[in-house]
Amino acid sequence: RRAEIEQIAMRTVTAAEQQNGYSTRDVSAEKCGWDISAYKAGCPDRHIEVKGRGRGADTITVTRNEIMYAMNQAEKFVLAIVLVDDDNAVDGPHYICRPFSMEPDWAVTSVNYKIADLLSRAETA
Repeated sequence: RRAEIEQIAMRTVTAAEQQNGYSTRDVSAEKCGWDISAYKAGCPDRHIEVKGRGRGADTITVTRNEIMYAMNQAEKFVLAIVLVDDDNAVDGPHYICRPFSMEPDWAVTSVNYKIADLLSRAETA
């Protein structure tokens, strides 16, 4: 079910980006630290990490690699959260710029973040 939710979230973010005039490319299989690269003439590129969660979930998990890319890419990196119910996106995408404030310790593999805390800093598409 998790893979289905992620695919729904990816489609939702891709559609939102294209509606806003961006060309998109799915780079999730490349394990580069984000899922979608978005391009628009005259605008900075966007590297979007997509997190899809079932409605009612409390947390999202972000890998150390994703956090490190977010920290290194600053303005380019955007975290997008989409909440899914059944087979539909019901809330989002919500975009968080500069979502992380500190690097994880070297031995950390992933970090859980409270969705409510992230959404309090989000913008909608």
